[in-house]
Amino acid sequence: MSQEKYFRDRYDVIIIGGALAGLASALTLRNKGLDVLVLEQHNLPGGVATSFVRGGVEIEASLHEMMSIGPKECPLKIRNFLEEMGVDIEWLRVPEAYRFVDARSKTDVLVHPGTHGNFETPAREIASVSREEGVTRKVLELLELCHRVYNSVNILSVTPMSKPEMLMKHPDFVKTAGYSAKEVIDTFDLPEEVVHVLSAYWIYVGDILEHLPFTIWAFLMADYLGYGSYVPRKSSHEMSLKMAERVMEMGAQVEFGVRVDKILVEKGRVKGVRLENGIEIASDYVICSAYPDKAYTSMIEPSSEVPSGAYKFVNAKTLGVTCFSVVMLLDKSAEELGLKDYSTFYAPDGMDLDMIFKEYATEGPYPYITSICTNLANPEASPEGTCIYSITALPRPEGWLNVNEENYAEMKYKNAEYFIQKESERLGIDLKSHILEIVYETPVSVSHFTGAYRGSIYGYMHMMDDHIVARLQMSEQENYIDGLSFAGAHQISGDGMGPAITNGRKAAKIILDMMERRKQA
Repeated sequence: MSQEKYFRDRYDVIIIGGALAGLASALTLRNKGLDVLVLEQHNLPGGVATSFVRGGVEIEASLHEMMSIGPKECPLKIRNFLEEMGVDIEWLRVPEAYRFVDARSKTDVLVHPGTHGNFETPAREIASVSREEGVTRKVLELLELCHRVYNSVNILSVTPMSKPEMLMKHPDFVKTAGYSAKEVIDTFDLPEEVVHVLSAYWIYVGDILEHLPFTIWAFLMADYLGYGSYVPRKSSHEMSLKMAERVMEMGAQVEFGVRVDKILVEKGRVKGVRLENGIEIASDYVICSAYPDKAYTSMIEPSSEVPSGAYKFVNAKTLGVTCFSVVMLLDKSAEELGLKDYSTFYAPDGMDLDMIFKEYATEGPYPYITSICTNLANPEASPEGTCIYSITALPRPEGWLNVNEENYAEMKYKNAEYFIQKESERLGIDLKSHILEIVYETPVSVSHFTGAYRGSIYGYMHMMDDHIVARLQMSEQENYIDGLSFAGAHQISGDGMGPAITNGRKAAKIILDMMERRKQA
């Protein structure tokens, strides 16, 4: 029987992709009463916000921790949005911010977050690696500057404001917007070992402090260190499933196992989509979760409708990082193995960011890794007497461009062996002897599972020549086809599951603004 019976003649908005960004778009638009169709190529929602089962145990696939959640008594924007949309998630606070270990300098420090935007605890712990006078005060001043920028970003992202008004109300944001994280940090004259501890989170934004806009780094540090991070009790898949369930409860149509082949455009305006099986569905508005690189080069039909500016846009972007991760189910509890830290950043060869960043553009092994013991945030993550331990690097996609059937296994096992060896040495535990189940997540498997361009999970890299402030200012000009918006890590807010939800809301707002302009035309 024809699949056409499942679709109406026309929808207000069609959303390509049922990951967190697409679902956030659907929630936002359906909340405004629009007729929404979500088309997901996989048989599950969520993209990388998912889980897998090994040995009868459900294991988190990708989430380490989420920002912008906050406790119930001091909720932040992601918790607020989900609760407003009727998505009920049980959040668990991660016990610490991170442990940072630099094998070369022998630095080993555990950093805890503050609460409700208080930075005294993390400032004191970060400064503890130095014996110099007054370091705690300097670190606290830096983190409080981060907090002011963080507050400004949250306001400016939803409140239009003239430049004079912005300068008057948000002076720290304006003064630091044109500088890299390194340039601003350098003004505080901090000891090198303290800067290394402050640099630990760079792996979660995919670019080192010399290239990274201070605005991005400040937002990250203020959120993680001022309010703490969280995970859903039942993995990130709980979040994506509940978001999809709520979208359907609100009356949107969500179809799985349906692949969109083309976005149909006529005279510069979206007209609908064509599915892989040839069915065409009409809509004047489409939100696309595929990267603009893919959409503009192979999905727009006819291709003559792609403006030259769109090609320039994607060619000017630097693709963000991908993922290599080893996830293990171990045969003893965290307590039995002596595992005490939920999250650790480890530099086996020292915190030379230039060296690390260059190595991240190769096929590995990668000299900067992060490890997570899931059970230390969620004791029920695996059966009693076991624990889940993952070791991850976030390399750049170019290091895997030469992968093929002949060398894939070698590249995969080379990195996995290195990760397990280095972590075993750091922990004083033979991890290999405790493995019950093991899963390898590579750029290839990420690309295969999600369809993400080159396996990238982090959209476009935030750099000084591609700044979030510029992205915000240019967002309207970058809507090259009337009726088309993008939702995903490649949107303005960039990488991470919290930002993906924010990006979905942004994509929905772009569509709503387009609709309003057409009404007024």
